[in-house]
Amino acid sequence: MSIIDKAGSFKLGDRSVNRLGYGAMQLAGPGVFGPPKDHAEALAVLRAAVASGVNHIDTSDFYGPHVTNHIIREALSPYPQDLVIVTKLGARRGDDKSWNPAFSPEALTQAVHDNLRNLGLDYLEVVNLRAMFSVHGPAEGSIEAPLAVLAGLQQQGLVRHIGLSNVTPTQIAEGRRIAPIVCVQNNYNLANRGDDALIDDLARDGIAYVPFFPLGGFQPLQSRALSEVATTLGASPMQVALSWLLHRAPNILLIPGTSSVAHLRENLAAADLALPPDAIHTLDDVARLKAA
Repeated sequence: MSIIDKAGSFKLGDRSVNRLGYGAMQLAGPGVFGPPKDHAEALAVLRAAVASGVNHIDTSDFYGPHVTNHIIREALSPYPQDLVIVTKLGARRGDDKSWNPAFSPEALTQAVHDNLRNLGLDYLEVVNLRAMFSVHGPAEGSIEAPLAVLAGLQQQGLVRHIGLSNVTPTQIAEGRRIAPIVCVQNNYNLANRGDDALIDDLARDGIAYVPFFPLGGFQPLQSRALSEVATTLGASPMQVALSWLLHRAPNILLIPGTSSVAHLRENLAAADLALPPDAIHTLDDVARLKAA
């Protein structure tokens, strides 16, 4: 048994994946734009992840753009049979590194074909539609039209399963009336707990919840309580934050990203970290103390 097997598994579509996966966003250059600082290390990170038992990799062709998918293909193709690569659509990058909506039928169709070509796949296992009504978080707005386009591509066999990203509960309900939704990917971590009720609702329906920025993203998590628990357990604060997410709900799938093999191994070791009840109680209060 590998270390990450200790975190367990959960269904993603009709595939079972280990709950500790890998997010490829940080393989691109600064600002998720352009090539990586160290191409050889980027390849090494992906290969080390798969060798360690990771079988869920999250990516997008608008990372770079096109950069992370090219690196994934170079590092891992031909792909292991158990590897599930999840991508997302709905945005495009401007020359000024901006993140812009790309919801037209033409843009979504082109994005599917770009992902297929750059990853070297005949079909995409899971595609998340990222709502872009606000770059900084979920905002209301109908996703019916773009999701209908994605459902049509699914019927053509280019997409197997559909997920949603950066969405509200209202948009998830709307989406589920249009097509089966296998996962939701929103910003959630120890200090940002707005989706608490949503996670539990999705768990009851067997739908995976994939928190992006599980370690805070561009503003890494910092908390006295987190640091104190980590010191007590002889672990790093980031390992504790990941372990807390694994304890939080069985449908949570983690995709922490890094461009360092050493940092990757540190993240994956979180699967072997047991949190005692008093530590979980202390960590549960982090978001409340932050808001106070």
